[in-house]
Amino acid sequence: MQERRVLNEAQINQGLLGFVLKTPGWFWVAALVLATVVAGMLTSIVVMIVFGLGPTGLNRPVFWGFMIVNFVFWVGISHAGVMISSILRLCQAEWRRPVTRAAEVLTVFSLATAASFPLIHMGRMWRFYWVFPFDFDRMIWPNVRSPLIWDPSAIFTYLTGASLFVYMALLPDLGILRDRTTGWRHTFYSILSLGWRGNPRQFKLQFLLGVLLSGLILPVFVSVHSIVSWDFAVSLVPAWHATVFAPYFVIGAVHSGVSAVVTMMAILRWAFKWEDFIRPEHFDALGRLLIAVATTWLYFFMLDVWFGIFGGESRELSVMEQRIFEWPWGLMFLIILTLGYIVPVSAWLFRAVRRNIGLMFVLSILVNVSMWMERLWLIVPGLQNKERLPFNWNLYIPSALEIMLVIGSFTLVMLGLLIFSKLFPLIPVWEQKEGQLLREEIQIGRRRVPAIIRE
Repeated sequence: MQERRVLNEAQINQGLLGFVLKTPGWFWVAALVLATVVAGMLTSIVVMIVFGLGPTGLNRPVFWGFMIVNFVFWVGISHAGVMISSILRLCQAEWRRPVTRAAEVLTVFSLATAASFPLIHMGRMWRFYWVFPFDFDRMIWPNVRSPLIWDPSAIFTYLTGASLFVYMALLPDLGILRDRTTGWRHTFYSILSLGWRGNPRQFKLQFLLGVLLSGLILPVFVSVHSIVSWDFAVSLVPAWHATVFAPYFVIGAVHSGVSAVVTMMAILRWAFKWEDFIRPEHFDALGRLLIAVATTWLYFFMLDVWFGIFGGESRELSVMEQRIFEWPWGLMFLIILTLGYIVPVSAWLFRAVRRNIGLMFVLSILVNVSMWMERLWLIVPGLQNKERLPFNWNLYIPSALEIMLVIGSFTLVMLGLLIFSKLFPLIPVWEQKEGQLLREEIQIGRRRVPAIIRE
């Protein structure tokens, strides 16, 4: 096994702050390419604003398609930050240090991207405020029993908490950047650092705030995807109104979110040459975590299928038959099982695979391909159920506009991460320095213990 190199303070600063303080040429090329694709996404949205939802593949009865699939998928990806950061912070897992901020930032951009899709889907997105009870004059209130009212509340709360989480952990690094920059950048970081000086009292308060936010955001983490699942479960659409949807959606979100973190960490290690910070043991730990998560997801996935069959209701059986045996849903069912569980978990059982960063990168992408398809497999077949009246029979075929929205959503998240990484370090500098101190050990009797003990 490769020996872990001990880095001094100067090497940590140079390795993690180099991209923030100096701009390589490839940054502008990558930003231009991503911005071009995002512009294509914005053009598609403008077309739908001008012509309505007619140019999309949405129809009666399939009124939910790629846009809602994207919404559910990106809300799921956003669970990575809480799963990686909050839980591991509370458990004081040392291997979390290089992973936490990137996961938290991925949460913020994924959640913001997810929140945009219901607005696009509603058509008249400028009237988004109608979901809130604001009309005191005419006494027109939205239906507070609808999950479409719960969604904005949960997502807004989660986005606020995740943003505070990121900002809280950024404060020490903002102080470092303030002291190393001049001009407008010095002013920018001075305002954001809130007078951070790095004294023991400030670090103690920051630690307490981190623990407090971790504990407070965990219930929100569970509730957000539970509420998203209730968008489906409280309806009467066949194969949607299942009591298992809440835990099923939560564990599916963790599965896709942690896999997305693996993908992102591999890209960061390659792009920024962070071999000394993002090491094979981090991928090993994430791989072991994913084995447990994926197995739990498989249990709920098959439980959902079994509930649809066990009830014996004709409409439920019709949808399940369509999902498992008819084209293209039957093929999609096999792909979801193969790419979401059989292939990756069979590989993750081997330590050599978990420590092979190239293989982990490929397997994590396969997982998220299957998880996106799983959302589509769950949503569309129930809507195009053949037991409806004949004039309501229709198939959903996505248009080029919707495909552009899917591609644009991925590039929008990547562009956000790229811009963030240019302004702020994606690996906490102060946590790496703390980790180096805690790594130093002294001999006491027959044991080697950390030279510094945290209170």
